[in-house]
Amino acid sequence: IQLNPTQPNPINSIQSMVLLSRSSLCIASLLATSPSCSAFLPSSGRSVHNISSTPLVANTFASARTNIRNKLTLSMGFFDMLSGGGGGGLISPEKALPGRSQKMANIDGYKHYMTGKDMQEVPDGFEVAIFANGCFWGSEKGIWRLPAGIHSTAVGYCAGFTPNPTYNEACSGQTGHTEGVRVVFDPTKVSFVDILRWFWEAHDPCSGMGQGNDRGTQYRSGFYYTNEDQKRLIEASKVAYEAQLGKTITTEIASVDDYEEYGGAWYYAEVYHQQYLAKPGARPYCSAQPQGVSLKPFEEWAPEDLVEKYQPTLPEAFWTRHAPQKGCSVVNSPNEQIEVGDW
Repeated sequence: IQLNPTQPNPINSIQSMVLLSRSSLCIASLLATSPSCSAFLPSSGRSVHNISSTPLVANTFASARTNIRNKLTLSMGFFDMLSGGGGGGLISPEKALPGRSQKMANIDGYKHYMTGKDMQEVPDGFEVAIFANGCFWGSEKGIWRLPAGIHSTAVGYCAGFTPNPTYNEACSGQTGHTEGVRVVFDPTKVSFVDILRWFWEAHDPCSGMGQGNDRGTQYRSGFYYTNEDQKRLIEASKVAYEAQLGKTITTEIASVDDYEEYGGAWYYAEVYHQQYLAKPGARPYCSAQPQGVSLKPFEEWAPEDLVEKYQPTLPEAFWTRHAPQKGCSVVNSPNEQIEVGDW
């Protein structure tokens, strides 16, 4: 298990909660003054103890019951209500936690675990994309594996109202943030529309305040554009993909500038979350729910004046071989970048 090395191991304090949903566990960790809820996630395929009969669960979650992918997981109970999950609305800015002026510790100078690049730098000519589509561990991994043009990825908290939030604060639903990914990319090697297509296909954009078993406003889908072209491409692709899915897309689409009054649209998460799935001892967890539907060809939905500038760089053969699959296939994919031509 990858934990914050400067904090005590939270497992000993809440052993009986191993099977709770990830959003519930964040509040459990708050109550137990532990640093992170990530340590409690059950590993894929690992046998887990049925805690439905323990006094804590029986008394607190008597009405909560669901079985997800053959793992008993209690959700939508007391902790979810506290965390903003279970269909609760986004907190208002005036009610959000106050936050702090200090930026996240140990981010300055941090090198991306897979690319070795400074995670904060944006080289001349490179661009930035910021999005949220469920648990940020798997969301980030899918992007850093793209075959060319990805300078760095980072996980963090976006589109909220609390300056410099911590993981526990974001998990509480009291900051307004959603778990997100920041991508620094070379547009001459990977098109923005390739990143955009991966975003849509790697999750269920119709799931409201949550993704899979992760419930709460901190898991809502969103894309936060940095320029007008990004806005138009996001909105046009949304219309196309919504028609293909046959249901309403709930993805939040907003400008990063909308959050300047709250200190900015993006805050880096703790170092131990960065490139988490690539690190030794990481739990292979992902809550995203890819729908198995491929976004229609670019020329069929793109604004006419943007077609030439934003032509996809990844061929359809790439998507046939490597597109996200139902069941969040990214967690079982290699950590290394996909090789150019491996399709």
